[in-house]
Amino acid sequence: MTIVEAPSPNFDARKAVPDTVVLHYTGMQSGEAALERLRDPEAKVSAHYLVEEDGRVFRLVAEERRAWHAGAAFWKGVKDINSSSIGIEIVNPGHEFGYRAFPDAQIAAVINLLADIRSRWTIDDDRIIGHSDVAPARKIDPGELFPWKRLAESGHGLWVEPPSSPGAPLGRGEEGTGVFALQAGLTRLGFDCAPSGQYDEWTETVVAAFQRHWLQARFDGVADGETRARLVALLRAAAGA
Repeated sequence: MTIVEAPSPNFDARKAVPDTVVLHYTGMQSGEAALERLRDPEAKVSAHYLVEEDGRVFRLVAEERRAWHAGAAFWKGVKDINSSSIGIEIVNPGHEFGYRAFPDAQIAAVINLLADIRSRWTIDDDRIIGHSDVAPARKIDPGELFPWKRLAESGHGLWVEPPSSPGAPLGRGEEGTGVFALQAGLTRLGFDCAPSGQYDEWTETVVAAFQRHWLQARFDGVADGETRARLVALLRAAAGA
């Protein structure tokens, strides 16, 4: 895999060994504009890599350094996600500028890059996640068109497709043991969703983020049988990984 060196000044020292990969879309009108911003010292943002739509891979920050890509975030009890993660920006206009499917060449490059990264660091499948997973109130990237299933079939990340389970949908305003169990499961997977038994606005936001990654056909924040079945199956897959 050929990597184009495009150093960014926007980094500092890590406080932890990287054990997570966070995938983003650039959300800008072009890859050139995104690359310029990620290298602009005034912008104070960066990532370790940027993957263009044609499959070119740019290295902006050395993996041993802490890039500034996740912002305020949380996964599996960790808040300083930048210190514990490698950030990959994937060129796509995003929802603001004409969200579209990710080209095959680009995803093939992401898969190769993930394999390369994982040859150096111990990164479990349940730690290959999206920006929306670690910051569900602020971010929705890489979004519902990102082919998480294809990544998982290539050996990177988790994906399950279990049959739906029976039971009434859970949504905003619900309360009780079913909600508590849902929140506990989301927390165990990695989300910041401490169990309260109250299906509040935050729970709805987290469920929508979960769906945007692992259901994708619908991300309304309502935990129906299919959503809950996927959560249970993912937890089992993560435990057996």
